[in-house]
Amino acid sequence: MKNEEFKRKLINRAFILARKTIALVDKFPNKRSAWVISDQLIRATTSIGANIIEAQAASSKRDFINFLNHALKSGNETKFWLSLAKDLDSKLLSEIELLLKETDELVKILGASISTLKGKNKL
Repeated sequence: MKNEEFKRKLINRAFILARKTIALVDKFPNKRSAWVISDQLIRATTSIGANIIEAQAASSKRDFINFLNHALKSGNETKFWLSLAKDLDSKLLSEIELLLKETDELVKILGASISTLKGKNKL
């Protein structure tokens, strides 16, 4: 896969993950704990794609890696909030598991990309 195609697919996956997470949050029960989890989950999930997009406009390799690191951290945070959301409504467990799986795959891709970039550039 060519680099441009890889970037496009990664951005698209992050975008779809954010949209599906927003749709999931709209199904959460209307209670205080769900509000907090919803807010944090949406912020973390949307930050993944936003940081990947920002990386594309980076002014240097170091800046590029820094944005990917932020995306990676947001991915790990997303996994935390999704795991916590499992306790909100048992009817949503399968949907949450699918989002967790996709988030984990994105985190692995980002981690591998960062490792490769650092290995090549000895940052």
